[in-house]
Amino acid sequence: MVLLRFNEMINTYPMKSLLFFMILWLSMLFVSAQSQSPKAICISFYNVENLFDTIDSPDTDDREFLPGGLNQWNSAKYQAKLSNLAKVIGQIGDEFIPGGPSVIGLSEIENRLVLEDLVNTPPLKGKGYGIVHFDSPDGRGVDVGLLYKYSVMKVKAALSVPVRMPGNPGFKTRDQLVVSGEIGGEMMHFIVNHWPSRRSGPEYRAAAATVTRRIVDSLQSAYPSAAIVIMGDLNDDPSDPSVAKILNTLGQKKELRRDDLFNPMWKMFKDGVGSLAYRDSWNLFDQIIVSEPLVNAPQGKFKLNKTRVFNRKYLLNEEGQYAGYPFRTFAGGAYTGGYSDHLPVFVILVRE
Repeated sequence: MVLLRFNEMINTYPMKSLLFFMILWLSMLFVSAQSQSPKAICISFYNVENLFDTIDSPDTDDREFLPGGLNQWNSAKYQAKLSNLAKVIGQIGDEFIPGGPSVIGLSEIENRLVLEDLVNTPPLKGKGYGIVHFDSPDGRGVDVGLLYKYSVMKVKAALSVPVRMPGNPGFKTRDQLVVSGEIGGEMMHFIVNHWPSRRSGPEYRAAAATVTRRIVDSLQSAYPSAAIVIMGDLNDDPSDPSVAKILNTLGQKKELRRDDLFNPMWKMFKDGVGSLAYRDSWNLFDQIIVSEPLVNAPQGKFKLNKTRVFNRKYLLNEEGQYAGYPFRTFAGGAYTGGYSDHLPVFVILVRE
């Protein structure tokens, strides 16, 4: 597997520089030792809400999640959090494909250690998940990562792409993770995101969307029929400009042309479906977006079949002020022992 991190020489993201490095990276890809050839796969994304260990990391601001910190974080709470998340991940998409997702992107993870602990938690230990992760410069110390089943996908290359904000060189946020892997003889490219929060203003999410779009353009330039899956907590809804205009996604299959991106979450959002709740309204920040070849795939190739928010009853508060909201780990500053303030989302790809 090829692992690369872009360095400071491309921190302003001129198109030619990004394209050059992407092509250099893509030239390292090759298909060998093919994985299994499943007829259907589940691909998911989950913002797991502050998955921190209990160890002090000097390079990050993790004070809230230490035994003496504001949240009084300790081993018992950490293990409960891992167990809760493993339970959820192991059930995502099981009404269509049992056994948990073949590929799942995660956000709000502190480091690789928490992912290692997660995949070794009993509900997931026997499922054979591998890990792709890079440390990000985010001030809070949270990253994105990818878990994948060794039996289903063979990872060929992974790349970490930083997000810079023009005019604010001190701004630090999560890198975007690009992973290319082979599934049953087909190459797929995954871009895992956690765009800047709404507190930072729409221009910051616009900057993140620009980076994602340039990654897509580079992939499509190297592979005109690239199967691309963009996933993440975008901190914007499908109809917001960062997603609809800058990333340039479409919500209607009939409108798709070559190199277009299809957002199956658009109609869901218009129908009132959400993945997180705030002030009695739902947002669909957690999205999975696919390139045109995964929508209009020929027979024998993976094709988008279903898109869902995983909203089992146990993931929601049953009573109180926040009844119906996602059952999170902390609420109002108090430990509640739940799962996350976001619900997972997933898609099913099938071979017809």
